[in-house]
Amino acid sequence: MSTAAEKDARHRARMQRKKDVVAQKVGAAGTARGLFLIHTGNGKGKSSAAFGVLARSLGHGLRAVVVQFVKSRSDTGEEAFFRRQPNVAWHVMGEGFTWETQDAARDAAAAQAAWSVARQALADAAVNLVILDEFTYAFKYRWLDLDAVLAVIRTRPPMQHLIVTGRAAPPELIAAADTVTDMTLVKHAFQAGVQAMAGIEW
Repeated sequence: MSTAAEKDARHRARMQRKKDVVAQKVGAAGTARGLFLIHTGNGKGKSSAAFGVLARSLGHGLRAVVVQFVKSRSDTGEEAFFRRQPNVAWHVMGEGFTWETQDAARDAAAAQAAWSVARQALADAAVNLVILDEFTYAFKYRWLDLDAVLAVIRTRPPMQHLIVTGRAAPPELIAAADTVTDMTLVKHAFQAGVQAMAGIEW
C-alpha cells in the first residue's frame, strides 16, 4: 500500500506534467487579433453568455456595440444595465418573433435595417466588440445574403471581436468563426409550466 508521501509525490508529478503541457500550448498561442465567436444551439444561455463577455470587455475599458435582430422588447435586465454604461451602444432592432409579427416583409425590413447598423459598427476600428444577438435567424428566413455578410465580417478591423448568437447557425458561418459553442438543452423550467422570470429569462 502506498504511503501518503508516495501518493503526494505521484500527484505532484502528474500535475507537473499537466503544467508542462499547458505551458507549451500557451507558449504556442502567440497571435493577437480580433476573434469571431458564435453561441448557437437549442439550449438557454446564448445571449446571456454574450452579455457576460460584454461585461468582461467593459472591465477592460473596451467599447462595444450590441445589435438585437429579433428581440423587440426594451424592458430586459441586460438592456437596463448596459444602457447605463458609457462604452456601450445598444440597438433593439427586431420586430419580435416571427410567430408574433406574422409579417415576412416587415421582419425582413427590420433585419436589413439592423444589418445596416451592424455594418457601421463592423467598419469602425474604435469599436472593440460587436454583438449581433439572434443574428442567425436572418439566414434561416433568408432576410440577408450570407455571402455578403461573411465578406463584411472578414474585412472588419483586425483587433475587433465579434459575437453572433442564435439557433441553427449555418455551416458557412460556423466555418468562418474562431470559437463556436453549441448550447445543449437538457431541461427547461418553461417545459414544466414555469413562466419566464425577470432576472433569469429577461
